[in-house]
Amino acid sequence: MLDQSWERIRDTLMKQAPALEPVLMHADGSLSLHGEPISPEEAAPAAAWANTDLFFDGPVRDFMVMCLKSTSLRWIQSSAAGFDHPVFSMLVDKGIQLSNSNASAISIAEFILSGVLDIFQPNAHRRQLQAARDWQRTHFREVQGTTWLVIGMGNIGSELARRVRALGAIVIGVRRRPRGDEPADRMASLATLLDVVGEADVVALCAPANPESHHIVDEDFLSRMKPQSVLVNIARGALIDEAALLDSLDRGIPETALLDVFEKEPLPDDSPLWNHPRVRVTAHNASNSDGFIRRNDELFIRNAARFCNGELPERLVEPDVVKESIPGNQ
Repeated sequence: MLDQSWERIRDTLMKQAPALEPVLMHADGSLSLHGEPISPEEAAPAAAWANTDLFFDGPVRDFMVMCLKSTSLRWIQSSAAGFDHPVFSMLVDKGIQLSNSNASAISIAEFILSGVLDIFQPNAHRRQLQAARDWQRTHFREVQGTTWLVIGMGNIGSELARRVRALGAIVIGVRRRPRGDEPADRMASLATLLDVVGEADVVALCAPANPESHHIVDEDFLSRMKPQSVLVNIARGALIDEAALLDSLDRGIPETALLDVFEKEPLPDDSPLWNHPRVRVTAHNASNSDGFIRRNDELFIRNAARFCNGELPERLVEPDVVKESIPGNQ
């Protein structure tokens, strides 16, 4: 694990998993054990933690290369919900068990709700009126009675559905493998998705990236969207055909697109999405809450204790599910 992650969870981790001997990776990619430098071969890690510290600020390439070269690694915990990057398929091909995380579900659900409410409620205009001391009433849209199409009813989609239903919205859920316990008013299949798109005031993309979901929002999908609808993507940029979306936005549908993920990230400076009047751009930021890191830390600590005790970690992902999420794999 990264040294900064260790400093944050050290006391709690060692109480829960006292047999653990942490090999620490530092910002320059070097390793240490008990404060002494150590080579990857000497380290021979049995488990690894790929978390947000690594993904956004750490030596992620050095970390993943070490994991891929290791002959001792048996389990890796990821802080991400998705596993569509090819490195995860390469790891499971080596027989390494992978756990993903549901720590982002609450963060992302609240992010979506906040973004849609900000579209429904003219808060920026209200602040302008206040600054100008201009006493005007403003009209807004209610969530009550709106229909939300939630594509992907896993942890994130389910957390979103619970919140908007509590506000009086109707939820149509879409999932490849429905379980029957989804918090939706009704479920639709991928085969019938285009038949229900026109009912939705809000379409929220919460599905993993895989060959089935690639460009699921295309010209046909967009042509069926409801006037004044909102499109939200917090999943993966590959779910939207961005050229088709721009054409549709220029025709007025959807009314607004709230986009946190893109086909190319960071979003290029010359992308017309940056300054399109119907688009809200954020920088893959939907999970970046004060609770996200805490929940990921707690999951890793529990799983590290289970691993050290010879038990199966939580949230293990089946190898076939990992492989089918990689673009080009069928």
